[in-house]
Formats: sequence, C-alpha cells, structure tokens
Amino acid sequence: MLYQRSSALFKEAKKVIPGGVNSPVRAFNAVGGTPIFVKSANGAYLFDEDGNKLIDYISSWGPMILGHAYDDVVSAVTERAKKGTSFGMPTELETQIAQLAVSMVPNIDKIRFVNSGTEACMSAVRLARGFTQKDKIIKFAGCYHGHSDSFLIAAGSGAITFGTPNSPGVTKGTAKDTLLATYNNLESVSELIKANKGEIAAIIIEPVAGNMGCIPPVPGFLEGLRELCDANDILLIFDEVMTGFRLEKGGVQQLLNVKADIVCFGKVIGGGLPVGAFAARSEIMDMLAPNGPVYQAGTLSGNPLAMSAGLAMLTVINNDKGLINRLETKTAYLHNGIGEAFYKNNIDHTINRMGSMISVHFCKDKVVDFDSASKGNNETFKKFFHGMLKQGIYIAPSAFESWFLNDALSYEDLNTTIAAVETIAPTLQ
Repeated sequence: MLYQRSSALFKEAKKVIPGGVNSPVRAFNAVGGTPIFVKSANGAYLFDEDGNKLIDYISSWGPMILGHAYDDVVSAVTERAKKGTSFGMPTELETQIAQLAVSMVPNIDKIRFVNSGTEACMSAVRLARGFTQKDKIIKFAGCYHGHSDSFLIAAGSGAITFGTPNSPGVTKGTAKDTLLATYNNLESVSELIKANKGEIAAIIIEPVAGNMGCIPPVPGFLEGLRELCDANDILLIFDEVMTGFRLEKGGVQQLLNVKADIVCFGKVIGGGLPVGAFAARSEIMDMLAPNGPVYQAGTLSGNPLAMSAGLAMLTVINNDKGLINRLETKTAYLHNGIGEAFYKNNIDHTINRMGSMISVHFCKDKVVDFDSASKGNNETFKKFFHGMLKQGIYIAPSAFESWFLNDALSYEDLNTTIAAVETIAPTLQ
C-alpha cells in the first residue's frame, strides 16, 4: 500500500501541530513509520487519504462499538445540529441520557456529564477527596486515567513510597498524594494502605485494563479491593471509560458483580463525540456543586450534539439483547485464529481477551500487569503491525493498547484478518 498523501499531510501537520498529531499514540512513535490520515469510515472499514481500505480494529479507541457512521447516531446528530449546536443551558436530552445510563448501570443514582474521560476521572478523584476529607489516592502501574496531573505518576523507590512525576509540569507536591500499586496484586495495595493509614481517599482502577494491552483482573482481585476499601473507609473508583457499555450493558460492575463507589465513563457513552461522565450513589454525587462544596463545571458539558449521539448509541445497546454476545463470539473467533497461526509458526506469544477487547503480546509468559506486559518483544510487534497494515488491517499502533472490535465486523472480515496473520507469522521468527 502507498501512503504518499498521508506522508505529505503529516509533514504539513508537524509545522503547526506538536508532533503532527493531537494525541501522541497517533504519531506511530511506538512502531515507526508515517501515521495514516483517514478520509472517511463506514461500518468496519477506514478509508485513508491515499484511497486504501482498512479493516479497523481500534474503533476510534473504543467508541464505535456499532461500527462507523452508524445510521441512528448520524441521524440523531444531524437532526440535532439543525436546532443549534450549543446553548450553555439545560436541555431535556441531558435528562434523557442520564435516566437511561442510570437504568443500565448498577449501583449509581446520579451521573454528571463532562467532555472527556480525562475530565471524568479527574473529577471523580476530586469528588472522592471531598467526600472522604482525605488526600491520597492509589492507582496502578500501567493503568491510564487520562492526562490529569494526579495520574501521570511513575513508581517510587519501593512498594510503600509515594510516586514521582513522569511528565515535566507535574509537581512533586501533586505526586506525593498518588500511591502506585501493582495490578492484580492485592498485597501491594494492602502495604500501601498500612503505610498510609487513614490518609487514602480512593483507589482508582481500570477494572479490565486496556492501556497495557487488555489485561483482565485475576479471580478475586477486584473483590479483594472492594473488601480493602470497605475495611478502611476508602472509595473504590472504576475507570470504565473503555469498558463501560462495551463488556456488558452495565459495565464491569454487572459483568463481574463487584460494586464500585464511583464509576467513570467515556468513549461509548458519547457515540463517537467528545463525552465523559462520572456517576455514583446520591450521597456522593450530592457533594457536587451546586448542591455541595465540591466544584466542577464545564461550558460544553451536556453539549446537545454529544448528548444526542450518546443517547442514540445507548438506546441501541440497551435494546439489542444479542449485541454483547455477538461481539464476544467474534472476538473469541479472532483469538483462536490468530493463536493457531502463531502456534503453527512457533511464535512466542500471549493473547489476552475479555469480551470485545483483545491484545497480542509477543512473550511466553502470562501478561497480568505492567511489568509482564513490558517483557513483550516490541521489535516483533513492530513487524507484526506493519505486516498487518500492508495486508489492509489496522490494529493499535502500540503493543500497550487494546484492540476494540465493533459489531459491523463480518466473519469474512475476521477470516481476512486471520489469513493476514497466517501470511505474516513466518516473517516474525
């Protein structure tokens, strides 16, 4: 495939946009080469500026669960746009999508809409601190909760130390209130709680991780977190920006029957437009302004275009009883096909999957946390990525990202993808 037009556009973009992109992973730094500039998308396919057609396995990093340019969503947005794109005033739409979301997700009474997953997680942590009157939080290495200062923290010198900033611009004062634990390791969490007794407001976690590849929780891990939180007056925050309304209608809380105190949403809840949200029981949510003292606001929060897209999306998900099962079945089919191709060619690999999230790691051992994910052979992944791209398959351009399947993918698309892996696998040895 030729990418002359994409290359030219990237060159021009770099003159006026830092790195030529508005989000770093799009720059292809992890895999090398020139990022693909998309012209349009429909169903399961991307069409780039050079006229290439690609089978899409990132679904805009999750939101396009029904496929690109889904009719109900497109119609809802275009009809709403004719009535005005922003008011800075309440609309009935906001109440309608809030009612639907609350009816779908367990353990929440109220929800507030914001403009991104980053904003949702940032606001959830502020709310948890305000509610508990405590300052520190625990997060997990490899879990990404957006680019708010509190979350851009690297490991300290030991299990019970506070973190250090891993981005310039994040102060040491901010970092001292963020404690870093190991995903799927309850002991690391317990040690942090003991060393910071009475100081921890919340534990925030991706209940199924998607930013170190797809990493499901091991049995008992989330349940153990719930018990630790209950025993120590700590709020448990599920960052379901990726998993919400995707792995189950009610998210991971419903899927694995573990209660969170606060839940963060994004991606699917906006139907492809910029939307985030956070939700909890009334006792917690009523701490927010204007009811309570915890301040949070946004000019474009509840934007009518975004609310119309999200409402259309959630309505389909709520009404389509077979959607989640279809997606899970397709993902399992893809998993088996890719795995068989690797086994035939003696390629060291681990494939992680949960629902319609999947990731390929080029290592022998199980991938259960950030350290084990980091042991994957990134040079092999680069070859795999570019080999798939040449075959017309677009996967996440990083070994540390999950793939997201969409319902528009046909079994013909899946077979084409598996055939591409069979072609590429011998070159990876």
